[in-house]
This record gives sequence, C-alpha cells and structure tokens, in this order.
Amino acid sequence: MVAWTVLMPIADKLLSFIPDPAAREAARAEMMREERQHELQLVSTQTSTIIAEAQSDDPWTSRARPTFLYVMYIMILSSIPMGVLFAISPETAGAVVTGVTGWLKAIPTELYTLMGVGYVGYVGARSYDKKGGR
Repeated sequence: MVAWTVLMPIADKLLSFIPDPAAREAARAEMMREERQHELQLVSTQTSTIIAEAQSDDPWTSRARPTFLYVMYIMILSSIPMGVLFAISPETAGAVVTGVTGWLKAIPTELYTLMGVGYVGYVGARSYDKKGGR
C-alpha cells in the first residue's frame, strides 16, 4: 500500500507527458483500477488472516490479544498489594520492584516495538472496520 502511495503521484506526473488527452485519461483510469485492485487484494489478505486466527483451534492464537490485556490488568491491579507491602516493608517492596524492573528490561527493545506496532495496528484496523471502513 505504501508503494502505491509513493508511486501514484509520480505516475500521475508521467501521464502528463502523454499528448493525447483520451489516451492520458485511459491510462489514468487503468492506473486507478490497478490501485483499487491492489487495495482489494491487500484487504482480502488481511481479512483472511484475521478469520484464520479467529477460527484457529489453538487457544493461544485466538486469545493472544485478550491475554495481553489480562496481563496488563494484573500488572496494574498488583499495584494495590505492592502499596500495602511498601507500607509494611519498604525494603521488600523495593526489592520486588527492582526484580520486576530487571526482568522487564531483559526483554529486547525490538520485541516491545514489534508488540506495540502489531497491537496498535490491529486496534486501528479493527476500529476502522467497525466505523464502516472497507
């Protein structure tokens, strides 16, 4: 899709060199038809992937995104007992925080980036579809 976004303005400028207006418009129409065909193929591929994931017998594949949210909820809700632990024993709470921080820092940045891009992209695509997108 990015390739078409970049190529369309360039191709449109190249079409201006066609002297015959009818031929130029025919070429422009063909170019737009090809762009729509490419977009349709892309959406079809994305849709078939989403359907395959949803119909998968593997519970992890079909539940990966909700599982990620559950992990985040647990992390947020664990702040309540950590606050109580800090009130009772600040040293122990500090050691737990240091351990968890070290554990999370051991995960490569590229994996965080990949997860974030994939998650945001999925949420954005789902929102677009739900609002009446293609």
